[in-house]
Amino acid sequence: MATTESFYSTVRDELDSIRIAGFYKSERIIKTPQGSKIDTADRSGVINLCANNYLGLSSHPKVLEAARQALSDRGFGLSSVRFICGTQDAHKELEHRLAAFLGTEDTILYGSAFDANGGLFETILSAEDAVISDELNHASIIDGIRLSKAKRFRYKHNDMADLRAQLEAADAAGARFKLVFTDGVFSMDGTIARLDKIRAISDEFGALLGVDECHASGFLGETGRGSHEFRGVFGQIDIITGTLGKALGGASGGFTSARKEVVELLRQRSRPYLFSNAVAPSIVGASLEVLNILEGNTSLRDKLEANAHFFRRSLEKLGFDVKPGDHPIIPVMVYDANKAQELSARLLELGVYVIGFFYPVVPKGQARIRVQLSAAHSEQELTDALSAFETAGKELGIIR
Repeated sequence: MATTESFYSTVRDELDSIRIAGFYKSERIIKTPQGSKIDTADRSGVINLCANNYLGLSSHPKVLEAARQALSDRGFGLSSVRFICGTQDAHKELEHRLAAFLGTEDTILYGSAFDANGGLFETILSAEDAVISDELNHASIIDGIRLSKAKRFRYKHNDMADLRAQLEAADAAGARFKLVFTDGVFSMDGTIARLDKIRAISDEFGALLGVDECHASGFLGETGRGSHEFRGVFGQIDIITGTLGKALGGASGGFTSARKEVVELLRQRSRPYLFSNAVAPSIVGASLEVLNILEGNTSLRDKLEANAHFFRRSLEKLGFDVKPGDHPIIPVMVYDANKAQELSARLLELGVYVIGFFYPVVPKGQARIRVQLSAAHSEQELTDALSAFETAGKELGIIR
């Protein structure tokens, strides 16, 4: 009979196999606030190219002051879920502001975007219904779909012909309601979903369309509303999930925006909402200030766009294999997991903080360095980072 010690032995063996395969993920210690440069445990002034701090708002003076003010006025936390005594007027204000920003009728806040996706599908879909999902959707979408009893169909990444085929299959299976769901931006590739095409095909089949906007809200599109604005379908998305933890301040918290009746049902039935503490007042206050900044002008998203274009083109000129795109996520393909970790480690020695991504985060044989640009990066910081990439790339035989 197995013992508790045999369990721990099995866990140790599994960890060893992860290390041997080159898939072990280490955490680096940071000693400073998030910014274009950071201090790690053993290095100072490292250029940070791997944060989701797209607009540089994680340490913006106005955002910090708004958080401090909310902390002083409303307290550290609410010690409660929303329907008991966890709803402040600021929560309602932020929900209304987000709905207007995203082009929907109403919004519901969650503790995280993972919770927003985790509490969506089982609440609004039943065994009579179907969800049609892009094969590269985020883990939170996959897990949320698994929690539901809906029929599941998966279409090839950004493949409109296969999307149509899966909708036909859902109809053939007798689905009552159909929900097509996709990332607006795919975090490992920087691919922007073809939402204009997806919307048109969904309409042909009478399907709802849902989009996860975690890597889009605040900076994609002419005024930063997201991938639906970028693709010309603003106000035409049925359900939008997203985060306050990336471009919109970088702390934590998520949301779902949709028609009023959908949001109302989520308030009544969505388990992560019903059984989790309300979003902290400091995050709510800071997020309101973030929206003030973004609605004031587009200077931050414009700077981010320029930085991303410059860095992407410069990496290509150096000879790196860069996945094409228009997003500030820039995947530098290395293909081998160990090589990706070697490149990451050497770049850190040269003063650039990036992370190697490999299986199971990306498919086997698709290891990469994921560069993420910020509006906070200066031209000199980007030039210095490119010099480090050139040095490390040549030393490791990745470029000539």
